[in-house]
Amino acid sequence: QVQVVESGGDLVQPGGSLRLACAASGRSFSTYVMRWYRQAPGKQHELVAEISPGNRIKYVESVKGRFTVSRDDAKNSVYLRMNSLKPEDTADYFCNAKIGQEIYWGPGTQVTVSP
Repeated sequence: QVQVVESGGDLVQPGGSLRLACAASGRSFSTYVMRWYRQAPGKQHELVAEISPGNRIKYVESVKGRFTVSRDDAKNSVYLRMNSLKPEDTADYFCNAKIGQEIYWGPGTQVTVSP
């Protein structure tokens, strides 16, 4: 069983920045596909960013140029740097680890963008 836990959520003003972190257990972290999702109130889960082994990266269009995903395999961690935050970025942010056909989710961390 792989444990995944997110951190770094907070209340921030529009235009501000946050860095979310996600740690996943296991000895083969470098082989995990790591994804950041978010779920805003009343909306479905949205894939925000994905980083695969070898640092292949994908972003949803709405965050391109503002968010940066990165990983540190030595620390079993992935990060989501969020700049120029907007009220519409307000959501619970979740990290998951895809290992083969199995997916492990963290409990999420809350990001609120408000004056």
